[in-house]
Amino acid sequence: MKIAFYSPMKSPNHPVPSGDRLMAQLIIRCLGLLGHDVRVASDLRAFLPEQDPIEMDRRRSRAQDEIERLTQLWQNGGAPDLWFSYHPYYKAPDLLGPMLSRAFGLVYVTAEASYSARRNQELWQTSQAAVLDAVAMAAVNICFTARDEQGLRAVVPGARFQRLPAFIDPAPFLLRPPAPKPNSLVTVAMMRSGDKLNSYRALAQGLGLLLHKEWTLDVIGDGPARHEVEFMFSQLPPDRIRWHGRKSTGEIAELLSSASIYVWPGHGEAYGLAYLEAQAAGLPVVAEHVAGVPEVVRDKYTGYLTAPGDTMAYAAAISQLLDSETIRMRMAAEARRFARAERSIEQAACHLDEILARCIGVVP
Repeated sequence: MKIAFYSPMKSPNHPVPSGDRLMAQLIIRCLGLLGHDVRVASDLRAFLPEQDPIEMDRRRSRAQDEIERLTQLWQNGGAPDLWFSYHPYYKAPDLLGPMLSRAFGLVYVTAEASYSARRNQELWQTSQAAVLDAVAMAAVNICFTARDEQGLRAVVPGARFQRLPAFIDPAPFLLRPPAPKPNSLVTVAMMRSGDKLNSYRALAQGLGLLLHKEWTLDVIGDGPARHEVEFMFSQLPPDRIRWHGRKSTGEIAELLSSASIYVWPGHGEAYGLAYLEAQAAGLPVVAEHVAGVPEVVRDKYTGYLTAPGDTMAYAAAISQLLDSETIRMRMAAEARRFARAERSIEQAACHLDEILARCIGVVP
């Protein structure tokens, strides 16, 4: 099929790396593995960080310009067969796909659409109505987490849903055999306000309870909140922390391969592709049992998930892995197997092929 791919939150061509951009790129690769001709339909970013009616009007105006551009393009050169909308939600509704799909008779598909009842107010109510309209018209809505599927089913019970577990390309992380340095902790995360900053704060507090243990922490990541993050960790001995800034995938894989435990609380994570990358590198994870984290980390098998907000429990989980190399090695081996065998892009392509064949009659 000819597939028009669109990500209203962040284009796969956006210059700033993030989990959202990475998943968009992975889905495009996944569809390509199945032989489809996938093109990014538009780089228009619908994302609106705050409720601002003026900014929303500007986005809708730009969206109308894009609709007119694509309409002319398709009338002259032929329309695609399917519109694939990745991650429409209240801050980033799909302002293009539903209208174009109806006008050209395209199959419409969403992936990682979500709905939040507590956000259903003022301007967000209008945005969420657009998301629900898209979900209702979709031939299939592909959900990466049970939480997203349950939330959508509750408000659009007649819509069509299929599950596709979050996945990565584990190859860069499987290339290097694990060579863990004793007591070496590592984390990979952007430094920005909100949930990321809260997770850094929780991590610093947890490590503050473990100063009697031998450990070091490698921090990979950068962003506008870097000074706040560094201040949070300034209460810890400076020789314990190594700041690496932003790194390439290969550089991250190298750093992960030499660590022994991946630590990141995961506040507000939709699921967290970095957890899968760490596990592919052979690292057990210590995170909180919160949001979508349990979708990508198997508690007591590939790591430990502790109660949300329980700093002492979080520190205790890290301590247990620091104290027991037997447990750490068992979890490390299972984590690597899990990422390779169950969450690879090849496995996801097979699953996605079945979903498309079942729901819209696509046969390779």
